[in-house]
Amino acid sequence: MPSPLIDRVSRAIEAGAEELLGGQRPDGAFVDSPPSSVLGTAGAVTALHRADREGSRDLVARGVAWLCAHQHGDGGWGGVVGADSEPIATSVATATLQIVAPTDSAEAVRRGRQRLAALGGVEAVTDPAVNHLCRQFLALTNLPEAGQLRRLPLELVHFDGLRRQRISFRTAPFVALALLQTRTMPAGPLRRATLRRAEPVALRLLAAIDAHEGHTGAFSEDPWPAALVCLGLAHADLAPHLVSAIAGFLRRAVRPDGSWDAVTNLDLTRSGFAATGLIAAGYADDPRLGRTRDLFHRCQQRQPFPVFGVPPGGWSFSGPRGWPVTLESAEIVTALAGLPDHHDDPVLRRGVDWLINRQDRRGSWSLWVRDTRLANDGPCCGITSQGIVALRHTGHAPDSPPVVAAVRWLLTQQRPDGTFENLWYRDHTSGTAMVLDALAEAGQTTHLVSVRARDWLLRTQLPDGSWGSGSTPEGTVEETAWTVHALLSAGAAATDEPVTRAVGWLLDTQLSSGAWPASRVCAYIRHHMHYPNGAITRGLALRALGAYRSHTGGAA
Repeated sequence: MPSPLIDRVSRAIEAGAEELLGGQRPDGAFVDSPPSSVLGTAGAVTALHRADREGSRDLVARGVAWLCAHQHGDGGWGGVVGADSEPIATSVATATLQIVAPTDSAEAVRRGRQRLAALGGVEAVTDPAVNHLCRQFLALTNLPEAGQLRRLPLELVHFDGLRRQRISFRTAPFVALALLQTRTMPAGPLRRATLRRAEPVALRLLAAIDAHEGHTGAFSEDPWPAALVCLGLAHADLAPHLVSAIAGFLRRAVRPDGSWDAVTNLDLTRSGFAATGLIAAGYADDPRLGRTRDLFHRCQQRQPFPVFGVPPGGWSFSGPRGWPVTLESAEIVTALAGLPDHHDDPVLRRGVDWLINRQDRRGSWSLWVRDTRLANDGPCCGITSQGIVALRHTGHAPDSPPVVAAVRWLLTQQRPDGTFENLWYRDHTSGTAMVLDALAEAGQTTHLVSVRARDWLLRTQLPDGSWGSGSTPEGTVEETAWTVHALLSAGAAATDEPVTRAVGWLLDTQLSSGAWPASRVCAYIRHHMHYPNGAITRGLALRALGAYRSHTGGAA
């Protein structure tokens, strides 16, 4: 291997690691600068306008001005700043302006409606639940684009198991909008009676979420669903204490420019990926990662989350009172397993036990709820791959029952072209690379499924050496890094031409600061809204370059 390339890799690792560590907070968390969210902004503006019109007048005016300023030339909006126009953000932003400032925003509303029609209308939103949310916003304006609005079955709150399986992490906005409909959609005598019985149960569910979060009003620390809950309760004239708490959260979460984030707190998401990347790059013994280990210890869930039926022991994407999720928990387990003294870490042991407990009966892992039937929750090939890697790094052999079950499920999920889907990152390179990585960890590199996945990745490498989604002409750091690591795990030599070209591309793409440019590969709403996460980007790049250096015989 030419020593200049190895030297460049080592220099890139050092520069990238120091840049990433330079953004670490004293509490051990890693930070990022996410783009503003059109959905978060539109939702917050509408909710504050309804819940506290006088007290939030200035914030609402600034949010309206921000939405108007970020309307694209074609009349539409993207989900986050920098994204192309799409129907969800366009329908919600258009409805918001019509609700909040119909006179001052008349031209923006006209252009938004025109662009929504060109995008195929709300019918272009394929997710049924999100389709309903768009229609509900438009229905509040009486705009004809709302079309036929179906009634949400609030009575589902009587059946916890069914509710978890059917609506999962969408419980809070589902309940709030169903309560809104009890006031806006007339019902017959029998339906009114069933709704009256369901209403207190629904309010108890929202109260349980609020109690788990410490009565912050944050509702997953995401302005969009929090705003939906606030809006629904305010329209229904219910739970004024919750309405006030959520409005307070939205006021605290506003950005200096008058917009809101997609999610205000991703401390554990960023820190998990940053830690695994730094460990792979040789920084496991760095005392600065000791602060991150302490963060993971502090933020392990100590209480169950009964709304989702989740026991203690996992992690959320935000902090110790957030909603426990498998994706972040698996990444944090892997990180803790790579740090010194992990054999004596009781937090790690609890995390592994929790991860095994959350495995679906089918062998897969979902994001929020075990065995859910909600397509956007799980089962997920990417998260299942993370689960396999986490268990292997914590000492589980390839023939251990949870690993065997997960592998068995993955082997049934390959698409005809050799790819795998990924619910929470852009298809299809991310899912295919993550699965190949996990199958390699499980000793399945020669299995036909692994061979076909590897062949598809090799076929879709772009001329410049990078990887994109498999159907896009431009590569991303994230997808290239995922693929480099997977190919090396699956037995590719560091001298193989596809690997060296990809490593060269990663080196050439590194910025002068030491960071790498982030792309919109993280899914917020599958197939419709994606966002970048710079800490994930940098962690993945360091992980890939660290693996490459190890395969050349360099320092780990």
